[in-house]
Formats: sequence, structure tokens, C-alpha cells
Amino acid sequence: MHSLGILGVGELTEKVVIGLRRSGFEGPILLSPRNAQRAALLAQEHGCQVLPSNQAVVDQADLVILGVRPHSLAELADELHLRPGQRLVSLAAGVNLAQLSTAFPGALCVRAMLSYAAQYNQSTVVVCPPDALTTQYLGPLGKLVVLHGEPEFELATVAACMNGWFYFLLHDLQQWLMDKGLPAAEARALVLGNLQDCVASAGQQPAYTLKALGQAIATPGTFTADGLAVLMHQPVSATWGAACEVVLDGLLTRSGQAEG
Repeated sequence: MHSLGILGVGELTEKVVIGLRRSGFEGPILLSPRNAQRAALLAQEHGCQVLPSNQAVVDQADLVILGVRPHSLAELADELHLRPGQRLVSLAAGVNLAQLSTAFPGALCVRAMLSYAAQYNQSTVVVCPPDALTTQYLGPLGKLVVLHGEPEFELATVAACMNGWFYFLLHDLQQWLMDKGLPAAEARALVLGNLQDCVASAGQQPAYTLKALGQAIATPGTFTADGLAVLMHQPVSATWGAACEVVLDGLLTRSGQAEG
């Protein structure tokens, strides 16, 4: 069983550790010393080992997960030396493979994208390019999506941002029910339950487009259709699309792929 090292013990990598242990991974998980309080808690509760330096993590790990923020990448790269062919799985959004290879010469670089649901083994796990060792260990954290090209990966990153946006939409729907007198717990259960119903139904019917599934429910004369007419008259899709464009432009600019 391989040893896994984590550079940058933050919110997301904490969730990765929890999910790895939940999935049954019993191998060594080696943590960098920064963010000492969080690292110590993971060591205590999930059998990890906190090492004295980032280089010590690299020296002892077979696969290194890079969880630092993009603006910290250059500083980290200056202090590290990875072995030729050593796996480096980067969670840094907008940092492309060429930039990773330049920063960490000789490493076998892979990009990955996960959500906080990794702690429950329910995350969408995006990996680019395909790599058997990476998918072996990250795959159990949720539903695996393997992409061959970085343009597709950047779009997957935009989709990952949607994960965060959905919370605000769901909050607004819950709040409306509460304003009408429904208790918070029941309002939350109804909103989340209906969302789960939608996801479950769509997941079981891949041959149908999402629009077609919605149209099958919002048939003329139904209350669903009445509400949909209001939404279509005041479309929010343009706003969502604009948000996606802003994120994609930022990702491409950071990775140096933007035109001009």
C-alpha cells in the first residue's frame, strides 16, 4: 500500500483525509506541519503523521497531494525537490500541467478537483490526465470523472464552483418557505428532498436531457408549468451563464491560456 503525503492541510485536504479513512485506506497519510492545529487534530482522529517539513513529506510519500493555494505555489516549489516520476496531484485551481511541471521538474503531475463532500465519499472527483494511481486513491472519494484535456478540466472547475452557488439558491428557496410560516427544519428538508428527487431521477434516466425531464413534469395546466412560466419570463439563466464566464475567464487567465 502506498503512502500519501499532503502539502497544505486546509479545509479541502482535511475532507480528503477523512474520506480516505472512511473508504478503508489504512496506509500512511503524511501531513505538512503548517496549519499545525488542524494537522494535529487529523493525526489524533484519523491516524495521520505530521512531519517536520514539507520536504520530509515529499521524501516519504509515494503520492503527494498539493493542497496549497495558487499564490503560494512558487514559494513552495522553491523549497521542494521531488523524485523523478513521483506523483504530484494538484488541487490548485487554474494552475495547468505545464506550470506544475516547470515548478516541480521531473514530477509526474496530475490535476484533480473535488468538493467538501469527499469527507462523505460523495464528491465528484475529476482527474486530468488519466492516471491509474491517482484514480485508485481518489476514486473512492465519490463519483470519478476522468478527463483527457485541460480545456475540459477548466470547464469542470467551473462546474465545481456551481456546487457552492447552489447553496445560495437553495437557501433562497428555503427562506421563502420559512417566510410563509414553515419551520426551518421542515423547509430545509423539503428543499433538499426535492433536489435529491430530481438528481435521483435524472441519474436513472441518462438517455433523456435534463430539459426533457423537466418538460415531462411541467406539462400544460400543472402548477409546475405556472411557476415555470414566471421563471422563463424573468430568466435567471443569463445571470448564471455570466457567473460561469467570469470564473472560466479567471481560470484561463491564471493558467495563461486566455487569448490575446
